[in-house]
Amino acid sequence: MADAAVKQRDAAPSAQNSAKDEVRRILDQVKAEGRTSLTAPEGKLVCDAYGIPVPKEGVATSASEAANLADGMGYPVVLKIVSPDILHKTEAGGVLVGLKSAEEVQKGYETILANAKKYKADAKIDGVQVQQMLKGGQEVIVGAVTDGSFGKLVAFGLGGILVEVLKDITFRLAPCTREDALSMLDGIQAAEMLKGVRGGDPVNREALADLIVKVSQLVSDFPEISEMDLNPVFATKNDATAADVRIVVDFSPKEQRYRPSQDEIVRSMSRIMKPKALAVIGASAEDGKIGNSVMKNLINGGYKGQIYPIHPKADEILGYKAYKSVKDVPGDIDVAVFAIPAKFVAQALTECGEKKIPGAVLIPSGFAETGNVEGQKEIQEIGRKYNIRLMGPNIYGFYYTWENLCATFCTAYDVKGHAALSSQSGGIGMAIIGFSRSAKMGVSAIVGLGNKSDIDEDDLLTFFEQDDNTHVIAQHCEDLKDGRAFAEVAKRVSKKKPVVVLKAGRTSAGAKAASSHTGALAGNDKIYEDVFKQSGVIRARSLRQMLEFARGIPVLPTPKGENVVIITGAGGSGVLLSDAVVDNGMSLMTMPPDLDEAFKKFIPPFGASGNPVDITGGEPPTTYKNTVRLGLEDDRIHALILGYWHTIITPPMVFAKLIVEVVEEMKAKGKVKPVVASLAGDVEVEEAAEYLYQRGIPAYAYSTELPVEVLGAKYKWARGAGLL
Repeated sequence: MADAAVKQRDAAPSAQNSAKDEVRRILDQVKAEGRTSLTAPEGKLVCDAYGIPVPKEGVATSASEAANLADGMGYPVVLKIVSPDILHKTEAGGVLVGLKSAEEVQKGYETILANAKKYKADAKIDGVQVQQMLKGGQEVIVGAVTDGSFGKLVAFGLGGILVEVLKDITFRLAPCTREDALSMLDGIQAAEMLKGVRGGDPVNREALADLIVKVSQLVSDFPEISEMDLNPVFATKNDATAADVRIVVDFSPKEQRYRPSQDEIVRSMSRIMKPKALAVIGASAEDGKIGNSVMKNLINGGYKGQIYPIHPKADEILGYKAYKSVKDVPGDIDVAVFAIPAKFVAQALTECGEKKIPGAVLIPSGFAETGNVEGQKEIQEIGRKYNIRLMGPNIYGFYYTWENLCATFCTAYDVKGHAALSSQSGGIGMAIIGFSRSAKMGVSAIVGLGNKSDIDEDDLLTFFEQDDNTHVIAQHCEDLKDGRAFAEVAKRVSKKKPVVVLKAGRTSAGAKAASSHTGALAGNDKIYEDVFKQSGVIRARSLRQMLEFARGIPVLPTPKGENVVIITGAGGSGVLLSDAVVDNGMSLMTMPPDLDEAFKKFIPPFGASGNPVDITGGEPPTTYKNTVRLGLEDDRIHALILGYWHTIITPPMVFAKLIVEVVEEMKAKGKVKPVVASLAGDVEVEEAAEYLYQRGIPAYAYSTELPVEVLGAKYKWARGAGLL
């Protein structure tokens, strides 16, 4: 038995290598012939090698041979033109389906040849494919596409003629796991159709997931496969079989982006974010200059490290000895902040390299954002040559509050906290500062990324992952230079700390021209949406949402389960809160009879138990207190949403103080669960909401959406991190 197990184990890699060898042989032939796509028979051989089920088929070069093949596999059959010059066979009249006899097959053979010649007179015709016709089941598409940022992606959606009409498709990074593949089946809008509707059979989920995994592995093993369609795949209760295979190839070499190791990133980013010595290149004593603002922020912000002003003529600036070059500074420098015009940056950066400074904060604009691509490329090359990590250019700088570090020309910010935020835009950076100050939200860091010539979002994630001062990371981006690197890092980091991303440009014009259905459907934002989900990232839909998530997620305790209960003093608020619960991917608890009866004891007869629990507006503070206490006490309830209605009987601050009192009372008994609140009323509810928030209960005046969105974000993180 042991010998058999060893043989079986040794056979698996051997079979895998054999499959790769077969695909390599086919692709080499396609490349040698200068083609950009595989013929259908070649596609079948590739699928056979990787265990992807396809129907019985053969290629005929005469009408009689086609009839013989059809007789051998049984009717009905499908005929398809085989030509490297005709990719869209249906469009060329090169597909006939449902042929039921040898006579129909022979006639169909001649028809297809005539159509092909009419469509493209000089097309090379290899023959006609005769294929067993599949019947029954749900038509779906499984495919793959190559994205400029994320690389290889596998796709799944409704197939057949519906694919480009409904555009109901979902993506995952390839290679994907079986869990990823199964999540794709639930990730389309028509997911219910796969479970069987109107008496129909459900599809075999395991067979479909297996097919998705194999396609994802195939395109990962062979980067030259740029696009792939299996459409339609007939998914039945027994199996999943690809009726048509389309494979597009691109043999041009891909430029690999340099990525330092995780340890290297942490080491260099730590010196930038927590420097012991810092140089300001372009420091100035003149008010109104960027170099003057940077110096003042460093000094007035309380930074305790060494500050070295760099200026070609000055002897001292703002009381600090000035140097003509960083090379003249005695001792080490951790980071240089640039406040000089773009045309002088390359020379000064070279001097930083010769001084062995590991980080450069490039505030100047005038690079790729203005069309100066060559200028940006030059500083990138200098950075790589001397191993200098570049932040920017075209940025406002950065803040790291725990070092009292304001390396920026914007307003100073010194409220320490545990949210790290970054933005690609300076205007968004200032909005972050303003909100943080207004909302009394402390931050650990605020970072500008600008043109992202080097340091980008995944570098920041890698640093903040191990930064004890950071508990939540929120990032605004317009694009990701290396989406795959970001996704890989985010998947790891999001298991430990919530990662929130506001991706701008959701409504961009759409996909590039593509040769396959999958390629045409790969709209940029849909890819971001699905990869973020796969990576455990919480996606914000607006700037305000990103900021509220950064503020609220760390405040809320992690829920222990999915049961959410609404307690409200206003029926209208209860309806809106219920809608928001569903919109944010949570579920209202079905109230058990005994718990329903327990709530009824505290609410008037004309109130409503169930969920939401409507205590009505005219109730005294004790009703709020008793119902909320019950909600916190019962372990079957995992989160509470409170809807308050302003009345003279229970004024806003009375409500706020009693809720805090009950929450603290339950916390002392070990009953800790997330509570959020929506307050409807006159202006006094603003003070009450702020009182609640400062005591760990995210609360919002005049909004039923925001408190539920924040709770929903906490739930998304907890699920992604495997905590529920």
